[in-house]
Amino acid sequence: MRIACLDVEGVLLPEIWINVAQKTGIEALKRTTRDEPDYGKLMGQRIAILRGNRLTIADIRKVISQMDPLPDARNFLDKLRSQMQVLLLSDTFEEFAQPLMEKLGWPSLLCNSLVLDTEGYLTDFVLRQVDGKKRAVEALKGLNIEVYAAGDSYNDLSMIRSADRGAFFQPPASIVEECPEIQVVKDYSGLLDFLTQGLV
Repeated sequence: MRIACLDVEGVLLPEIWINVAQKTGIEALKRTTRDEPDYGKLMGQRIAILRGNRLTIADIRKVISQMDPLPDARNFLDKLRSQMQVLLLSDTFEEFAQPLMEKLGWPSLLCNSLVLDTEGYLTDFVLRQVDGKKRAVEALKGLNIEVYAAGDSYNDLSMIRSADRGAFFQPPASIVEECPEIQVVKDYSGLLDFLTQGLV
């Protein structure tokens, strides 16, 4: 049995934080895990920026409600799910994900959660577990499941390297230069071929 483990933002969905930055005009929110490999540091910066600009979870959800999956992402995911099980592994948050998962046909998702105060401001975040993407892949392999994985950012490296086979999907050039040993896939057709390679 094979399971495909996929990152979400940058693979199936646009980057939520970049969309928030564009809607609010706050350039500093454009930083993602493509730019900052330390996720805790990145989230600390985001929380401080949101508080400083008096943006609550309601403001972020308003942006998310207007977002759609990347072009052809739903079609790709439907084709992939017809051939194998798919598990989305993301550093996004339960509080963000629901409307976007509906637009993707309710795939299985493991992600993190936010801590909010009574006014709806983000005060902290809770990781499902440290290095959760890698741990999920290792757990699946421990069940004697073959795991293929794909992502686009620094926070996907441990998942990709732990999988039986892993690839980058449309990553930034800087990551490709740092990790030349990892295969790069440029479009959904190529990603589908990579993930289903060798299946009968």
